[in-house]
Amino acid sequence: MPVEIVKERYSSKVGTITLGATKEQGGTRTHTVTVGGDSTLPFLHFEGEVPNPPVVAIEICDRVPEWNPSLLEHYRDVVGDPAAWAQKAVEYGADLIFLRLSSADPELGDSSPEKCADTVKKVLGAVGVPLIVVGSGVDDKDNIVLPAVAEAAAGENLLMGIAEQDNYKTLTAACMVHKHNIIALSPIDINICKQLNILINEMNMPLDRIVIDPSVGALGYGIEYTYSIMERIRLGALQGDRMLAMPVICGIGYEAWRAKEANAPVSDFPGWGDQKDRSILWEAVTASGFIQAGGHIIIMRHPEAVKLVKNNIKQLMAK
Repeated sequence: MPVEIVKERYSSKVGTITLGATKEQGGTRTHTVTVGGDSTLPFLHFEGEVPNPPVVAIEICDRVPEWNPSLLEHYRDVVGDPAAWAQKAVEYGADLIFLRLSSADPELGDSSPEKCADTVKKVLGAVGVPLIVVGSGVDDKDNIVLPAVAEAAAGENLLMGIAEQDNYKTLTAACMVHKHNIIALSPIDINICKQLNILINEMNMPLDRIVIDPSVGALGYGIEYTYSIMERIRLGALQGDRMLAMPVICGIGYEAWRAKEANAPVSDFPGWGDQKDRSILWEAVTASGFIQAGGHIIIMRHPEAVKLVKNNIKQLMAK
């Protein structure tokens, strides 16, 4: 007797967002990247459409970061040059470049808005993939730096961040004027997530130019809580809540590589296995989990972890 599969029917779907702009669109990218559009829970192809696969952004910085040597060794020859680093990241399979302007931090170089804008232009000139640009995390400085970056990259259709509930107006205005997209960061709280999207939209920023960052955690560090929040965001989108119907970005590399399981040497924990292999798997498994929770843009660091995750995405997209 044939078994009938019960299918859930949803009234709506996740919105789409396109990053980057080609020459014909007023930018310099060789191609654009579109994410979102899902009309079902992640990868349930029998139940709805998953038109666009999740994409991987590789993180680079505009200064030499204090990363684990086993990670930095893959970028040793380019780590002091953001443009060359971006090129290396594309060679490693990056669909997008995630550029962190950490040198703008007053305690890490205090780079000027002009210098940061020039760095972004150099990276844009070095690669053809779309670009994600975030500030240093120091609000007062980012509110000066990011508008300068937005103006310098006008026409490129960047994804810029970070907008938070207490600091979103300056970046939102800059993104609107220069036609960029914005990352809305909330602290693992669906109510704050929704409220921030409302506040940004009330400034006349279109909903199809907002990407949600729900704040993720690494494997073993509250991953189940973040996972459940992302599931609720997806269900809200599918049930017609327009203020939750944006694609989701997940900062996997940062979270995975600050866990002791990814960094601790074998001498400290002999039973944990080789640190290099362990760290790759820690990042890859964290990323794979959040892809299945509904992540659309996955920010990563290690090229071997990127390779594993892109292969996993390919398998999950097979109907």
